This record gives sequence, C-alpha cells and structure tokens, in this order.
Amino acid sequence: MLLTLQPLIKTEVRRFDHFLAWMDRTGWSRLEHLLMVGVACLAILWSVKLVSRAVRKAVDDGNDQTTSDAERRAETLGSVLNNTARVLAIIFFLLMTLQEFGVNIGPLVAGAGIAGVALGFGAQSLVKDVISGFFLLMENQFGVGDIISVDEKHVGTVERMTLRVTQIRDAEGKAHFIPNGSVVRVVVLSKEFARAKVEVGVSYDTDIDAAIALLTRIGQELAEAWPDRVLEPTQVLGVEDLGESAVTLRTYTKTAPAKQWEVARELRRRILLAFREAGIDIPYPQRVIHHRGEAVPPVPETGDRKA
Repeated sequence: MLLTLQPLIKTEVRRFDHFLAWMDRTGWSRLEHLLMVGVACLAILWSVKLVSRAVRKAVDDGNDQTTSDAERRAETLGSVLNNTARVLAIIFFLLMTLQEFGVNIGPLVAGAGIAGVALGFGAQSLVKDVISGFFLLMENQFGVGDIISVDEKHVGTVERMTLRVTQIRDAEGKAHFIPNGSVVRVVVLSKEFARAKVEVGVSYDTDIDAAIALLTRIGQELAEAWPDRVLEPTQVLGVEDLGESAVTLRTYTKTAPAKQWEVARELRRRILLAFREAGIDIPYPQRVIHHRGEAVPPVPETGDRKA
C-alpha cells in the first residue's frame, strides 16, 4: 500500500515545491500588490461611507418626529454614493487581479467599451432608467423618506433610490420597484409641508357662524397641543356645499411633511367631541317624500258582466 502511494506523494511534493518556488519568485509580490489594492478599495468605501455619514449628521436638525428636505436628500445621495462606490471598487479589484496574473486588461477594457456601446443600443430602457435616475437626483424631485404617488398607480414611502430603480412601500407593506425611466408623473405628498383637509356637515338649522367659531377654536387648541406637527392654526374656509341633508364646512390645516393624515384624524375626533358637547348635530342622510294626493282605488270587478 505504501509503495502504491509513494508516486502520488512524490508528485504532490513536487507540485508544492513548484508552488513555493513560484511564490518566492513572483507570488509574494503579486499577493502584496493585491493586498494593497484590496486595502485601497476598502479605504475608498470607508471614506465614502464616512462622507455620507458626515453629510447626514451635518443636516440633522435633531428632531426625530419629522424629516426635513435636506435630511431626505442627504439620505438619498448617501445611498447612491455607497452603491456606486461599491460597484466601482469591485470592478477595479477584478481588473487589477487579472493584471497581476498576467492578463492584458487593455484589450479587455477596449472590448468592454465596445460591448458597452452595443449594450447601450440593445438595452435602451436600461440607459433611459439610469439617465432618468440621474436627473431625479440632480433636480431633487423626491428622496428617501418622501411619500409619493407615481402616475396615480403607486403610492408609498420611498425606501431606496438608485440610478436605475426607485423602491417604495405602500400602506399595506407591499414593496414596489419602479424603473426610473417609466416614471412619467410624480406627486410628492410630503414636500416641505402638507395640508390636512377636513370637511364636516351640519344640519340646516345650525347656527353657521357659531359652528365656524367652534371649528376655529378647535383648530387653535390642536395647534397648541401639537406644535411639532401643526405648523399653522386651522383655517375654516366656510360653507363649501349645500347638500341634500347637510351644510358642508371645509377646513384646512397646514402640517409638517407626511403628518396631514395624523392631524386630520385627530381633528375629526376633536370636532366630534366638541359638536356633541355643544349640541350641534352632524345629520344623517335623509329623504323627504311628498304625496300629492291619494290614489283612486280600483273598481272591483263583478260577476254579472255580459259576454
């Protein structure tokens, strides 16, 4: 058995000796160069992450309840910079590794350029997505943390942005990945400030001026109770509609970004309690039927009709 394994052992020993000889000649130097390249790539990634973190810290206003426009933009740019730096570092490390092992990367880079042009013609939608994403970031149309409506089909909070795709999450927790090139119309629901629109109906026999004064007082109390969410006291615009069974009063409340729904719910709760206390009825739908006259009863048929 030992005699059978001796040739195999000698072969493996020779291979190991060749490997050690190669390491002594060029292996250690190439490994050192690759190690330096890896350290450089890690340093670049770490620097980009530090810059992103410093920018976020510089624009942080210390208020965790609301996210300012500068904070959202810093978060978006930081995410894009980190992703771009990660891709470039991986490509650079792979190219340097090939060069260290004797592969001429010049034709490879030229071929990659030609392939890139061909790919650009073949993947026009991808190029469109990247260009659209670039202008979305440059023009600061929206950022991470904004609540947006895309083409009136997708509504949600922006969780992630890249040059190619925008990820939003809707109220049901569903994640939508939308290519930037397919975005035609975007409505930002949390840009700088928002307005909570609340309409309430009162009966026709209600003192309208007293109801408007009560709504104004409720809005003032809400602004004092929630100064971080309500930017201005509620504006009561007056009578908006004369319905079949109610007079509709419309109010607007200027709120912090993305706080309009929370403020509207709280305002409706306070209005309901205050109207109950003041004896102001919020009417139910009613229908009045007018009878112009009684119908003439039909004449009963008799059995002595002639044939």
